[in-house]
Amino acid sequence: MTFGTFQKSTLGVAGVTALGIGLAILAAPHAFYASYGITLGADVNLLSELRAPAAGLAVLGALMLMGIWREAWRDVSIVAAFTVFLAFPAGRVVGLIVDGIPSGSVLAALGLELAIAALCLAAFGRRSQTGKQHAAGPA
Repeated sequence: MTFGTFQKSTLGVAGVTALGIGLAILAAPHAFYASYGITLGADVNLLSELRAPAAGLAVLGALMLMGIWREAWRDVSIVAAFTVFLAFPAGRVVGLIVDGIPSGSVLAALGLELAIAALCLAAFGRRSQTGKQHAAGPA
């Protein structure tokens, strides 16, 4: 598979989004969640529970960005992008089913995550099919 501008741009969008959100939550969880209409208190346990996955999200975003410049990191970058942008919408859909409809800003986040997931599928979906064909050998 050719790794061209579209694939690099997709990793860029996914990586900057994940890294930016992760760092924003790490640095200022109160401000970040206030933008969604969520008020966080002073509970240090809750803040710790929010910052821990935020650090993971930031690291996954950095991994996505590494694939733009380092060929050896591309497979890891693609897996990171799919992991984040398929898992987050899946979790939000579970929330919709179990908890009900959240605020418009949370639904907008779901829309953005689905859009990035679709972008990843468009950029890298054929890559997984090509890999299966190579693994199976000639027909």
